[in-house]
Amino acid sequence: MSYTWTHIYKITLLCGMIFIATSISVAQIVFEKDTLTIFSATGKAHKFNVEIASTNEERSQGLMYRKNMAKNAGMLFVYNKPNNVTMWMKNTYIPLDMLFFNSEGKVVYIKENTTPHSTKTIASDQDVIGVLELNAGTTFQLGIKVGDIAQHRLLQR
Repeated sequence: MSYTWTHIYKITLLCGMIFIATSISVAQIVFEKDTLTIFSATGKAHKFNVEIASTNEERSQGLMYRKNMAKNAGMLFVYNKPNNVTMWMKNTYIPLDMLFFNSEGKVVYIKENTTPHSTKTIASDQDVIGVLELNAGTTFQLGIKVGDIAQHRLLQR
């Protein structure tokens, strides 16, 4: 099969457009950073450095495309009002623990060790104001349970 310069130009142009589209779609958002503390029933305080996802764009991207996360880090998804929130792991490489919070900052549901890249939805089955994603195994290691309280300015309303 022989190609003319026109064919080669069109193929090169198409490859360039695909590269640009792919680069744009995985561009990382710069998230606001803060700290969040979870107080367990035993009185122990667990402090995390979190990135805040509070807009639709930020929540849509979340931790997608990241290959790792620091041990004491996480991402806090916050919503303007309590609602039934569903999460998934599409394009997420890191297995996670997800903690769902009511408007008092109380942990009402925990989904441990989520499956990377899964499109299966994860929901608390009740209205929540926020979701904290941590590295998988963190809640078990630290003994964080349903009923524990998170302290963060965006969770107490």
